[in-house]
Amino acid sequence: MGEPKFARPKFDTPSHPWKAARIEEEHAIRANHGLKNMREIWKAKSQLRRHRRQAMRLIGMVDTSEPHGKREKDDLLHSLHNKGLISSDATLDDILSLSTEDILNRRLQAQVYYKGLAISMKQARQFVTHGKIVIGNQKVTIPSYPISRDEEEILTWHPSCPWASNPEHPIRKAIDGRASSAEYGVEEEEVDPEATPDFATEVKDAAESAPSASDDATGGDQ
Repeated sequence: MGEPKFARPKFDTPSHPWKAARIEEEHAIRANHGLKNMREIWKAKSQLRRHRRQAMRLIGMVDTSEPHGKREKDDLLHSLHNKGLISSDATLDDILSLSTEDILNRRLQAQVYYKGLAISMKQARQFVTHGKIVIGNQKVTIPSYPISRDEEEILTWHPSCPWASNPEHPIRKAIDGRASSAEYGVEEEEVDPEATPDFATEVKDAAESAPSASDDATGGDQ
C-alpha cells in the first residue's frame, strides 16, 4: 500500500535510461518549452499514455452501442476538448494522434508565451513563478498548471505589473515589438523556390535561351 505520508509517483520514468535517440528528443523538447528538468516531459508522456490507453480500449470494444461505453466515450472526448487537446468534432482516432508536445502546450508557461504575454518560454516561466500572471482574479505561480479552454480567455498579467497598463514600459515595448515582428514575418515573408530537378531544368533552359554578351556586341556593330 505504501507510506501514506509519501505519495506514489504519478508518472513513469524511461525503461532504459541511456538511449541516445530518446535523450536527444527530450533535450530538444526541453529547450523548445523552457522546461526545468526532464521529469516534466515524463509526466506529459505518462498523461498521454493514459489517454491513448483509454481510447484504444474504447475503440476495441465489441459493442460500441452499449450505453455505458458510449457514455464513457463521450465523457472522454468532452474532457479532452475542455482541456484544449482536441477539437469539438474529434474522434477517438484523433486521441491516438496526440503527441507529447500537445500536452506540454497546455501548460500555463506555454500559454503565457503563445498569448503574447512574454517574449520567450523562459521569460514566461519567470513571470509565472514571480506571480505576474493571473487567471481571472486568481494568481497562479505553477508553470505546469494545465490551462482549460475557458481559462484561456481570462489569462493575463497581474494588475500590479507596471507594464500591464503602461505601453511605454521597457518590458511591454519589448513584448509588443516581438509580437509585431512575428506578425510581420508571417504576412510578408517570401519563400525561396525549392531546388527541385524541374526547377533546375527550367533555370538551365532560360540561361541557354538568354542572349549572350557576344551576340549583343555583334548586334551593336551591325
